[in-house]
Amino acid sequence: MSFDSLGLNADILRAVAEQGYNEPTPIQRQAIPVVLSGRDLMASAQTGTGKTAGFTLPLLQLLSSASPHPKGRRPVRALILTPTRELAAQVGENVHDYSKYLDIRSLVVFGGVSINPQMMKLRGGVDVLVATPGRLLDLEHQNALDLSKVEILVLDEADRMLDMGFIHDIRRVLAKLPAKRQNLLFSATFSDEIKGLAEKLLHNPQEVSVARRNTASEQITQHVHMVDKKRKRELLSFLIGRDNWQQVLVFTRTKHGANHLAEQLNKDGITSAAIHGNKSQGARTRALSDFKDGNIRVLVATDIAARGIDITELPHVVNYELPNVPEDYVHRIGRTGRAAATGEALSLVCVDEHKLLRDIERVLKREIPRIAIDGYEPDPTIKAEPIQNGRQQRGGAGGGGRGRTASGSGPRGQGGNRGNGGDRSQSAGGQRRQGDSARSAKPEGSSSGAARNKTRQRRSNPA
Repeated sequence: MSFDSLGLNADILRAVAEQGYNEPTPIQRQAIPVVLSGRDLMASAQTGTGKTAGFTLPLLQLLSSASPHPKGRRPVRALILTPTRELAAQVGENVHDYSKYLDIRSLVVFGGVSINPQMMKLRGGVDVLVATPGRLLDLEHQNALDLSKVEILVLDEADRMLDMGFIHDIRRVLAKLPAKRQNLLFSATFSDEIKGLAEKLLHNPQEVSVARRNTASEQITQHVHMVDKKRKRELLSFLIGRDNWQQVLVFTRTKHGANHLAEQLNKDGITSAAIHGNKSQGARTRALSDFKDGNIRVLVATDIAARGIDITELPHVVNYELPNVPEDYVHRIGRTGRAAATGEALSLVCVDEHKLLRDIERVLKREIPRIAIDGYEPDPTIKAEPIQNGRQQRGGAGGGGRGRTASGSGPRGQGGNRGNGGDRSQSAGGQRRQGDSARSAKPEGSSSGAARNKTRQRRSNPA
Protein backbone atom coordinates (compact mmCIF):
# COMPACT_ATOMS: atom_id res chain seq x y z
CA MET A 1 0.00 0.00 0.00
CA SER A 2 1.21 3.51 -0.82
CA PHE A 3 0.28 6.87 0.69
CA ASP A 4 -1.65 7.93 -2.41
CA SER A 5 -4.11 5.07 -1.81
CA LEU A 6 -5.18 6.66 1.50
CA GLY A 7 -7.00 9.59 -0.08
CA LEU A 8 -4.44 12.30 0.69
CA ASN A 9 -4.14 15.20 -1.73
CA ALA A 10 -1.22 15.80 -4.06
CA ASP A 11 0.33 18.63 -2.01
CA ILE A 12 0.52 16.47 1.11
CA LEU A 13 1.80 13.48 -0.84
CA ARG A 14 4.53 15.66 -2.31
CA ALA A 15 5.64 16.79 1.15
CA VAL A 16 5.57 13.21 2.45
CA ALA A 17 7.69 12.00 -0.47
CA GLU A 18 10.24 14.74 0.17
CA GLN A 19 10.62 13.42 3.72
CA GLY A 20 11.63 10.08 2.23
CA TYR A 21 8.52 8.08 3.14
CA ASN A 22 7.04 5.74 0.56
CA GLU A 23 4.76 3.32 2.39
CA PRO A 24 2.52 4.06 5.37
CA THR A 25 3.11 2.22 8.64
CA PRO A 26 0.37 0.02 10.13
CA ILE A 27 -0.91 2.78 12.42
CA GLN A 28 -1.00 5.22 9.49
CA ARG A 29 -2.89 2.75 7.29
CA GLN A 30 -5.53 2.31 9.97
CA ALA A 31 -5.76 5.81 11.44
CA ILE A 32 -5.65 8.06 8.36
CA PRO A 33 -8.91 6.81 6.76
CA VAL A 34 -10.73 7.06 10.11
CA VAL A 35 -9.62 10.66 10.66
CA LEU A 36 -10.48 11.60 7.08
CA SER A 37 -13.99 10.20 7.62
CA GLY A 38 -14.51 12.71 10.43
CA ARG A 39 -14.93 10.10 13.18
CA ASP A 40 -13.41 10.29 16.63
CA LEU A 41 -10.43 7.99 17.07
CA MET A 42 -8.93 6.10 19.99
CA ALA A 43 -5.57 4.74 18.87
CA SER A 44 -3.00 2.64 20.70
CA ALA A 45 0.47 2.70 19.19
CA GLN A 46 3.85 2.32 20.78
CA THR A 47 6.43 5.00 20.20
CA GLY A 48 8.29 4.85 16.91
CA THR A 49 5.38 3.51 14.87
CA GLY A 50 4.72 6.69 12.90
CA LYS A 51 1.67 7.74 14.90
CA THR A 52 2.43 11.47 14.53
CA ALA A 53 1.94 11.30 10.77
CA GLY A 54 -1.09 9.14 11.48
CA PHE A 55 -2.94 12.20 12.77
CA THR A 56 -1.07 15.16 11.24
CA LEU A 57 -1.52 14.09 7.60
CA PRO A 58 -5.31 13.64 7.67
CA LEU A 59 -5.70 16.65 9.98
CA LEU A 60 -3.94 18.84 7.41
CA GLN A 61 -6.06 17.36 4.64
CA LEU A 62 -9.29 18.16 6.49
CA LEU A 63 -8.24 21.73 7.23
CA SER A 64 -7.02 22.43 3.70
CA SER A 65 -10.16 21.04 2.07
CA ALA A 66 -12.66 22.77 4.36
CA SER A 67 -14.29 26.05 3.48
CA PRO A 68 -11.94 28.91 4.39
CA HIS A 69 -12.88 31.22 7.21
CA PRO A 70 -13.80 34.82 6.40
CA LYS A 71 -10.86 37.12 5.87
CA GLY A 72 -9.21 38.42 8.98
CA ARG A 73 -7.35 36.85 11.86
CA ARG A 74 -7.12 33.09 11.47
CA PRO A 75 -8.66 31.17 14.38
CA VAL A 76 -7.08 28.06 15.81
CA ARG A 77 -8.86 25.23 14.00
CA ALA A 78 -6.76 22.28 15.19
CA LEU A 79 -5.26 21.89 18.67
CA ILE A 80 -2.63 19.23 19.41
CA LEU A 81 -1.81 18.75 23.09
CA THR A 82 1.42 17.00 24.09
CA PRO A 83 2.90 16.28 27.54
CA THR A 84 6.41 17.73 27.07
CA ARG A 85 8.28 20.50 25.32
CA GLU A 86 10.44 18.13 23.30
CA LEU A 87 7.45 16.21 22.00
CA ALA A 88 5.63 19.46 21.17
CA ALA A 89 8.65 20.64 19.17
CA GLN A 90 8.85 17.31 17.35
CA VAL A 91 5.15 17.30 16.43
CA GLY A 92 5.35 20.94 15.38
CA GLU A 93 8.27 20.15 13.10
CA ASN A 94 6.25 17.37 11.45
CA VAL A 95 3.23 19.64 10.96
CA HIS A 96 5.48 22.25 9.38
CA ASP A 97 7.15 19.74 7.05
CA TYR A 98 3.92 18.12 5.89
CA SER A 99 2.09 21.42 5.32
CA LYS A 100 4.82 23.17 3.35
CA TYR A 101 2.71 23.21 0.17
CA LEU A 102 -0.56 24.10 1.92
CA ASP A 103 -1.99 27.44 2.99
CA ILE A 104 -1.76 26.36 6.62
CA ARG A 105 -0.10 28.26 9.43
CA SER A 106 1.13 26.36 12.47
CA LEU A 107 2.74 27.30 15.78
CA VAL A 108 4.31 25.46 18.70
CA VAL A 109 3.99 26.88 22.22
CA PHE A 110 5.48 25.57 25.46
CA GLY A 111 6.96 26.86 28.70
CA GLY A 112 10.56 27.49 29.58
CA VAL A 113 10.84 30.28 27.01
CA SER A 114 9.43 33.79 26.82
CA ILE A 115 5.68 33.93 26.36
CA ASN A 116 5.67 37.28 24.53
CA PRO A 117 6.88 36.06 21.09
CA GLN A 118 4.28 33.31 21.24
CA MET A 119 1.57 35.86 21.96
CA MET A 120 2.69 37.99 19.01
CA LYS A 121 2.57 35.04 16.61
CA LEU A 122 -0.86 34.04 17.83
CA ARG A 123 -2.13 37.53 17.11
CA GLY A 124 -1.11 36.96 13.49
CA GLY A 125 -3.41 33.94 13.37
CA VAL A 126 -2.61 30.23 13.18
CA ASP A 127 -4.57 27.24 11.92
CA VAL A 128 -2.77 24.48 13.82
CA LEU A 129 -1.53 24.98 17.38
CA VAL A 130 0.75 22.43 19.07
CA ALA A 131 0.96 23.07 22.80
CA THR A 132 1.78 21.77 26.22
CA PRO A 133 -1.15 22.21 28.63
CA GLY A 134 0.46 24.68 31.03
CA ARG A 135 1.56 27.23 28.46
CA LEU A 136 -1.72 26.86 26.56
CA LEU A 137 -3.66 27.84 29.68
CA ASP A 138 -1.25 30.70 30.36
CA LEU A 139 -1.89 32.09 26.88
CA GLU A 140 -5.63 31.66 27.17
CA HIS A 141 -5.63 33.35 30.58
CA GLN A 142 -3.88 36.36 29.05
CA ASN A 143 -6.52 36.55 26.29
CA ALA A 144 -3.89 35.77 23.65
CA LEU A 145 -5.79 32.71 22.48
CA ASP A 146 -9.33 31.92 21.36
CA LEU A 147 -10.22 28.22 21.36
CA SER A 148 -13.86 28.62 20.40
CA LYS A 149 -13.28 27.72 16.72
CA VAL A 150 -11.32 24.49 17.25
CA GLU A 151 -12.55 21.79 14.88
CA ILE A 152 -10.08 19.01 15.72
CA LEU A 153 -8.51 18.15 19.09
CA VAL A 154 -5.60 15.73 19.37
CA LEU A 155 -4.34 14.34 22.69
CA ASP A 156 -0.93 12.87 21.92
CA GLU A 157 0.62 10.44 24.40
CA ALA A 158 -2.47 10.75 26.56
CA ASP A 159 -1.19 8.09 28.95
CA ARG A 160 1.85 10.20 29.71
CA MET A 161 -0.26 13.31 30.23
CA LEU A 162 -2.32 11.49 32.85
CA ASP A 163 0.84 10.07 34.46
CA MET A 164 2.19 13.60 34.76
CA GLY A 165 -0.92 14.94 36.43
CA PHE A 166 -2.49 16.89 33.59
CA ILE A 167 -6.04 15.61 33.97
CA HIS A 168 -7.25 18.86 35.56
CA ASP A 169 -5.53 20.97 32.91
CA ILE A 170 -7.05 18.82 30.18
CA ARG A 171 -10.49 19.31 31.68
CA ARG A 172 -9.95 23.06 31.80
CA VAL A 173 -8.94 23.05 28.13
CA LEU A 174 -11.95 20.93 27.13
CA ALA A 175 -14.28 23.40 28.82
CA LYS A 176 -13.01 26.13 26.49
CA LEU A 177 -13.53 24.15 23.27
CA PRO A 178 -16.72 24.00 21.18
CA ALA A 179 -18.86 20.94 21.89
CA LYS A 180 -18.95 19.96 18.23
CA ARG A 181 -15.47 18.88 17.20
CA GLN A 182 -13.48 15.83 16.15
CA ASN A 183 -11.40 14.20 18.89
CA LEU A 184 -8.31 12.04 18.36
CA LEU A 185 -6.70 10.28 21.31
CA PHE A 186 -3.34 8.55 20.94
CA SER A 187 -1.85 6.48 23.75
CA ALA A 188 0.82 3.82 24.13
CA THR A 189 -1.46 1.94 26.53
CA PHE A 190 -5.19 1.63 27.16
CA SER A 191 -5.16 1.79 30.93
CA ASP A 192 -8.35 2.11 32.97
CA GLU A 193 -7.60 5.83 33.37
CA ILE A 194 -7.27 6.27 29.61
CA LYS A 195 -10.51 4.40 28.99
CA GLY A 196 -12.23 6.63 31.54
CA LEU A 197 -10.94 9.75 29.80
CA ALA A 198 -11.96 8.38 26.41
CA GLU A 199 -15.52 7.76 27.57
CA LYS A 200 -15.90 11.43 28.49
CA LEU A 201 -13.96 12.85 25.54
CA LEU A 202 -14.77 10.69 22.52
CA HIS A 203 -18.08 10.17 20.74
CA ASN A 204 -18.62 6.77 19.14
CA PRO A 205 -14.88 6.42 18.45
CA GLN A 206 -13.20 3.98 16.11
CA GLU A 207 -10.57 2.00 18.04
CA VAL A 208 -7.24 1.24 16.39
CA SER A 209 -4.40 -0.74 17.94
CA VAL A 210 -1.17 -1.85 16.32
CA ALA A 211 0.57 -3.46 19.29
CA ARG A 212 -0.33 -5.44 22.35
CA ARG A 213 -0.49 -3.45 25.52
CA ASN A 214 2.93 -2.65 26.99
CA THR A 215 4.99 -4.56 24.44
CA ALA A 216 8.42 -3.60 23.17
CA SER A 217 9.20 -3.47 19.47
CA GLU A 218 10.41 -6.76 18.04
CA GLN A 219 13.05 -4.76 16.18
CA ILE A 220 14.81 -3.97 19.46
CA THR A 221 17.41 -6.40 20.79
CA GLN A 222 17.20 -6.33 24.59
CA HIS A 223 19.82 -7.47 27.08
CA VAL A 224 20.50 -7.19 30.79
CA HIS A 225 23.97 -7.05 32.35
CA MET A 226 24.15 -7.66 36.10
CA VAL A 227 26.77 -5.37 37.60
CA ASP A 228 27.55 -3.71 40.91
CA LYS A 229 26.09 -0.23 41.29
CA LYS A 230 29.51 1.37 41.79
CA ARG A 231 30.86 -0.18 38.58
CA LYS A 232 28.06 0.80 36.21
CA ARG A 233 29.80 3.89 34.89
CA GLU A 234 33.03 1.97 34.37
CA LEU A 235 31.20 -0.75 32.43
CA LEU A 236 29.30 1.79 30.33
CA SER A 237 32.51 3.58 29.35
CA PHE A 238 34.13 0.23 28.54
CA LEU A 239 31.28 -0.80 26.23
CA ILE A 240 31.16 2.55 24.45
CA GLY A 241 34.91 2.39 23.83
CA ARG A 242 35.17 -1.31 23.00
CA ASP A 243 32.28 -1.33 20.53
CA ASN A 244 32.84 2.24 19.28
CA TRP A 245 29.28 3.37 19.98
CA GLN A 246 28.80 6.80 18.44
CA GLN A 247 25.24 7.61 19.51
CA VAL A 248 23.93 6.37 22.85
CA LEU A 249 20.87 7.54 24.78
CA VAL A 250 21.29 6.75 28.49
CA PHE A 251 18.51 6.91 31.08
CA THR A 252 18.90 7.72 34.77
CA ARG A 253 16.24 8.08 37.44
CA THR A 254 17.26 11.48 38.77
CA LYS A 255 18.38 14.86 37.52
CA HIS A 256 21.41 14.78 39.80
CA GLY A 257 22.30 11.32 38.52
CA ALA A 258 22.09 12.52 34.92
CA ASN A 259 24.41 15.44 35.62
CA HIS A 260 26.90 13.30 37.51
CA LEU A 261 27.04 10.57 34.87
CA ALA A 262 27.51 13.06 32.03
CA GLU A 263 30.38 14.67 33.95
CA GLN A 264 32.03 11.30 34.59
CA LEU A 265 31.72 10.19 30.96
CA ASN A 266 33.28 13.45 29.79
CA LYS A 267 36.19 12.79 32.14
CA ASP A 268 36.51 9.38 30.50
CA GLY A 269 36.91 11.13 27.15
CA ILE A 270 33.38 10.39 25.96
CA THR A 271 31.57 13.56 24.89
CA SER A 272 28.30 13.69 26.81
CA ALA A 273 25.51 16.04 27.87
CA ALA A 274 22.57 15.76 30.27
CA ILE A 275 18.97 16.72 29.56
CA HIS A 276 16.42 17.19 32.36
CA GLY A 277 14.03 19.67 33.92
CA ASN A 278 16.60 21.80 35.70
CA LYS A 279 18.21 22.62 32.37
CA SER A 280 16.94 25.70 30.58
CA GLN A 281 14.95 25.09 27.43
CA GLY A 282 17.85 26.50 25.42
CA ALA A 283 20.31 24.07 27.01
CA ARG A 284 17.95 21.15 26.40
CA THR A 285 17.49 22.12 22.77
CA ARG A 286 21.24 22.54 22.22
CA ALA A 287 22.05 19.19 23.84
CA LEU A 288 19.48 17.38 21.73
CA SER A 289 20.69 19.12 18.56
CA ASP A 290 24.33 18.25 19.31
CA PHE A 291 23.33 14.64 19.93
CA LYS A 292 21.38 14.38 16.68
CA ASP A 293 24.24 16.01 14.75
CA GLY A 294 26.85 13.68 16.22
CA ASN A 295 28.72 16.39 18.11
CA ILE A 296 28.27 14.44 21.34
CA ARG A 297 28.22 10.65 21.66
CA VAL A 298 26.09 10.25 24.77
CA LEU A 299 22.89 12.00 25.83
CA VAL A 300 21.98 11.27 29.45
CA ALA A 301 18.28 11.85 30.07
CA THR A 302 15.57 11.50 32.67
CA ASP A 303 12.29 9.88 31.64
CA ILE A 304 10.14 12.96 31.23
CA ALA A 305 12.80 15.05 29.49
CA ALA A 306 13.30 12.29 26.92
CA ARG A 307 9.70 12.28 25.72
CA GLY A 308 9.55 13.43 22.13
CA ILE A 309 13.16 12.56 21.33
CA ASP A 310 12.84 11.22 17.80
CA ILE A 311 16.19 10.31 16.26
CA THR A 312 16.37 8.45 13.00
CA GLU A 313 18.03 5.06 13.45
CA LEU A 314 19.21 5.68 17.01
CA PRO A 315 21.28 2.51 17.55
CA HIS A 316 21.68 2.26 21.33
CA VAL A 317 19.61 2.91 24.45
CA VAL A 318 21.05 2.13 27.87
CA ASN A 319 19.09 1.92 31.09
CA TYR A 320 21.82 3.04 33.46
CA GLU A 321 19.17 2.75 36.17
CA LEU A 322 15.94 0.86 35.72
CA PRO A 323 12.74 2.92 35.88
CA ASN A 324 10.58 2.66 38.97
CA VAL A 325 7.50 2.14 36.83
CA PRO A 326 7.80 -0.90 34.53
CA GLU A 327 5.78 0.64 31.69
CA ASP A 328 8.42 3.36 31.43
CA TYR A 329 10.90 0.70 30.32
CA VAL A 330 8.85 0.25 27.13
CA HIS A 331 8.80 4.00 26.52
CA ARG A 332 12.54 4.28 27.13
CA ILE A 333 13.71 1.56 24.80
CA GLY A 334 11.17 2.72 22.21
CA ARG A 335 13.54 5.58 21.44
CA THR A 336 15.44 3.03 19.31
CA GLY A 337 14.03 0.53 16.83
CA ARG A 338 11.78 3.22 15.37
CA ALA A 339 9.99 2.85 12.04
CA ALA A 340 11.89 0.19 10.07
CA ALA A 341 15.18 0.55 11.94
CA THR A 342 16.64 -1.90 14.41
CA GLY A 343 18.19 -1.02 17.73
CA GLU A 344 19.80 -2.33 20.88
CA ALA A 345 18.63 -1.75 24.44
CA LEU A 346 20.95 -2.64 27.32
CA SER A 347 20.03 -2.45 31.00
CA LEU A 348 22.72 -2.27 33.68
CA VAL A 349 21.11 -3.87 36.73
CA CYS A 350 22.50 -3.92 40.25
CA VAL A 351 21.28 -6.01 43.18
CA ASP A 352 19.02 -3.17 44.36
CA GLU A 353 17.05 -3.36 41.11
CA HIS A 354 16.22 -7.06 40.93
CA LYS A 355 12.58 -6.46 41.87
CA LEU A 356 12.26 -3.67 39.29
CA LEU A 357 13.62 -6.07 36.67
CA ARG A 358 11.09 -8.73 37.62
CA ASP A 359 8.29 -6.17 37.35
CA ILE A 360 9.47 -5.18 33.86
CA GLU A 361 9.67 -8.79 32.71
CA ARG A 362 6.17 -9.38 34.06
CA VAL A 363 4.89 -6.53 31.89
CA LEU A 364 6.80 -7.82 28.85
CA LYS A 365 5.61 -11.37 29.60
CA ARG A 366 9.09 -12.72 28.97
CA GLU A 367 12.57 -12.77 30.43
CA ILE A 368 15.14 -10.35 29.04
CA PRO A 369 18.30 -12.25 28.01
CA ARG A 370 21.29 -11.85 30.31
CA ILE A 371 24.80 -11.17 29.08
CA ALA A 372 28.05 -11.03 31.03
CA ILE A 373 31.43 -9.46 30.41
CA ASP A 374 34.49 -10.88 32.09
CA GLY A 375 35.72 -8.71 34.92
CA TYR A 376 32.36 -7.05 35.58
CA GLU A 377 30.54 -9.83 37.40
CA PRO A 378 28.57 -8.59 40.43
CA ASP A 379 29.92 -9.22 43.92
CA PRO A 380 27.56 -11.80 45.48
CA THR A 381 28.32 -10.52 49.00
CA ILE A 382 26.75 -7.11 48.34
CA LYS A 383 23.26 -6.90 49.82
CA ALA A 384 20.34 -5.06 48.26
CA GLU A 385 19.51 -1.60 49.59
CA PRO A 386 16.21 0.31 49.24
CA ILE A 387 16.06 2.63 46.26
CA GLN A 388 15.62 6.12 47.66
CA ASN A 389 13.00 8.23 45.93
CA GLY A 390 12.67 11.16 48.30
CA ARG A 391 8.87 11.30 48.00
CA GLN A 392 8.41 11.42 51.75
CA GLN A 393 10.02 14.87 51.73
CA ARG A 394 7.62 16.10 49.03
CA GLY A 395 4.13 17.48 48.78
CA GLY A 396 1.84 18.72 51.52
CA ALA A 397 2.19 22.09 53.13
CA GLY A 398 5.95 21.84 53.18
CA GLY A 399 6.07 21.18 49.44
CA GLY A 400 4.36 24.32 48.25
CA GLY A 401 0.84 22.92 48.27
CA ARG A 402 1.59 20.28 45.69
CA GLY A 403 0.21 17.30 47.60
CA ARG A 404 -2.36 15.05 45.95
CA THR A 405 -5.32 13.17 47.26
CA ALA A 406 -5.19 9.46 47.84
CA SER A 407 -6.73 8.88 44.44
CA GLY A 408 -3.82 10.61 42.77
CA SER A 409 -6.07 13.17 41.12
CA GLY A 410 -6.63 15.82 43.74
CA PRO A 411 -6.68 19.52 42.91
CA ARG A 412 -3.54 21.57 42.76
CA GLY A 413 -2.91 24.64 44.84
CA GLN A 414 -2.69 27.94 43.04
CA GLY A 415 1.06 27.87 43.40
CA GLY A 416 1.41 24.36 41.97
CA ASN A 417 3.93 23.58 39.29
CA ARG A 418 2.80 21.43 36.38
CA GLY A 419 4.93 18.40 35.71
CA ASN A 420 5.28 18.75 31.97
CA GLY A 421 8.94 19.21 31.47
CA GLY A 422 8.91 22.55 33.25
CA ASP A 423 6.07 23.86 31.12
CA ARG A 424 4.51 25.87 33.92
CA SER A 425 7.59 28.05 34.15
CA GLN A 426 5.63 31.27 34.24
CA SER A 427 2.43 32.26 35.95
CA ALA A 428 -0.34 34.04 34.10
CA GLY A 429 1.33 37.30 35.00
CA GLY A 430 4.66 36.18 33.56
CA GLN A 431 6.45 35.69 36.88
CA ARG A 432 8.93 32.84 36.74
CA ARG A 433 8.56 30.19 39.40
CA GLN A 434 11.49 29.29 41.62
CA GLY A 435 12.74 26.43 43.71
CA ASP A 436 13.13 23.40 41.42
CA SER A 437 16.90 23.66 41.17
CA ALA A 438 17.28 23.22 44.91
CA ARG A 439 15.76 19.76 44.52
CA SER A 440 17.97 18.57 41.68
CA ALA A 441 19.09 15.46 43.55
CA LYS A 442 15.52 14.14 43.72
CA PRO A 443 14.38 11.45 41.32
CA GLU A 444 11.83 11.97 38.60
CA GLY A 445 10.20 8.58 38.84
CA SER A 446 8.53 6.72 41.69
CA SER A 447 9.33 3.60 43.65
CA SER A 448 6.32 1.49 42.75
CA GLY A 449 4.30 0.55 39.72
CA ALA A 450 1.18 2.31 40.97
CA ALA A 451 0.10 5.03 38.60
CA ARG A 452 -1.03 7.30 41.40
CA ASN A 453 2.41 7.23 43.02
CA LYS A 454 4.10 7.89 39.71
CA THR A 455 1.78 10.82 39.10
CA ARG A 456 2.37 12.25 42.55
CA GLN A 457 6.12 12.03 42.18
CA ARG A 458 6.21 13.64 38.77
CA ARG A 459 3.81 16.36 39.75
CA SER A 460 6.05 17.30 42.64
CA ASN A 461 9.27 17.05 40.66
CA PRO A 462 8.75 17.96 37.00
CA ALA A 463 11.43 17.12 34.47
